[in-house]
Amino acid sequence: METIIAAADFFAAKLSYETDPTDLAASRGAGAGPVVIDTRSLAGWAQGRIPGAIHIPGPELADRAPSMLPDRDAHIVVYCWGPGCNGSTRAAFTLASLGYRHVRELIGGFEYWAREGLAIETDAGRSRRPADELTAPVPSAV
Repeated sequence: METIIAAADFFAAKLSYETDPTDLAASRGAGAGPVVIDTRSLAGWAQGRIPGAIHIPGPELADRAPSMLPDRDAHIVVYCWGPGCNGSTRAAFTLASLGYRHVRELIGGFEYWAREGLAIETDAGRSRRPADELTAPVPSAV
């Protein structure tokens, strides 16, 4: 019984500290979206980003967060490149260490946001890639 409780506690905690691209898009679409922070470099930001995200590169986060994110009770989602990048984990740790209470990581990062066919933004405007059938359902032609 202890193993079941420990597992349930683990997964409940994991869900409270992570979100995925579809859930983030749904919460933003419902008007309940969190503050979204892109922690990648300026080159990554220029390549494409989640529309409406705030750009604070990871190495600058501790210095810039207090002036850019004054509300320690704000709901925040951080992201970096993708599953092979731990920049969002570092950013979430930094923000939590600074006293931000509701910080979550975007699992899959920008890579999976784009691969799921969600809108991306560059300085040239918004676009959308076709959904990758390995990450999201592809609409049928029927």
